[in-house]
This record gives sequence, structure tokens and C-alpha cells, in this order.
Amino acid sequence: MKVVLFNGSPKANGCTHRALLEMVKVFDELGVESQIIQASFDKKDILDAVEKVKQADAIVLSSPVYYASATGLACYFYDEIFNRYTPRLKVGAAVVSSRRAGSTSAFERLNMYFTISEMIVASSFYWNEVHGSAPAEVERDEEGLQSLRTLARNMVYISESIKKACLALPEREKRVKTNFIR
Repeated sequence: MKVVLFNGSPKANGCTHRALLEMVKVFDELGVESQIIQASFDKKDILDAVEKVKQADAIVLSSPVYYASATGLACYFYDEIFNRYTPRLKVGAAVVSSRRAGSTSAFERLNMYFTISEMIVASSFYWNEVHGSAPAEVERDEEGLQSLRTLARNMVYISESIKKACLALPEREKRVKTNFIR
């Protein structure tokens, strides 16, 4: 199993990265291959990320909260990835990091990538978030870190269950597009 985790923070080693590291620990314990990739505005990085998503069984999109939303960097990077490839029926999870508030709207924003792509959204016992304005503060968010460890285990469970089921993919209807104004 392969999981690719995207860090949508402009701070490569900030709070969001610390949150992702908590999940990587669990993936390592379970023998799951995982990689954290830093979001970027560079086209080559975007194309490389698309290839990583194609190879992955599960995807984590993350971002710190900026003005009650995901960062501009995260939104741009994820828009570019999902415009180039639809990871249909792969497992996805969103992770956000905030100092105090705005996390649920950022969390919803990231989850939209999964639902429009027919992905399976993994969850935990609480929203997938950590709190703190520095990685050392995130260390003290015991509940947030625990929720991310649970999320990682749930992602592995879902992905492995899908593989073991060996079912054919569901039939797809030819897509109909209807504009609101005719």
C-alpha cells in the first residue's frame, strides 16, 4: 500500500508538517509506504505530484488555516492536481492545522476535492485537525494527534479492505452536464 501526503503549508516544517509526521509514524508501524510532498507553484512539481497520486492507494491533503480556509498555495496545488487526474475510488483524507479557529471551513474545502472525484473519504473520531502556532504547541495537542493516528489506521483499513474484496469497479454512466442557464 502507498500513501502520498501533501503539505499545503508555505512553511515546509511547520505545524501542518508536524501533523502529517504523526500519520507517517503509524504508516511506518503498519508497513505502509508513505511520502510527504511539499506543495508548490512549480509546474514540474505539480506534474510529479500527479504521478504520485496515480501510484498511490490513498491521499492526504493538508493545509494550515488562513482566514478560515486552506492556503492559496494548497488550493492552487490541489486544483492543478485534480484538474489533471481524477483519483476515483481511492481513499482520501483532509488534515488541517490552526492556531485557534476556522478549521472546519478549511476542512470542508479540502474534502470537496474527494467528493467531486468519487473518492472514499476516511475519517477519525473527530475532525482531522491539530492546534498550535508552532510545531512544539502541536506536540501538546494530544487529542488532535490521537485523531490523526486513528485516521491513519482507518485509511489503511479501508484501503486494505477494498483490495481484499477484489470487486470490479462500479459501472459508470456517460456523464451528463447540465448548465444552470440555458
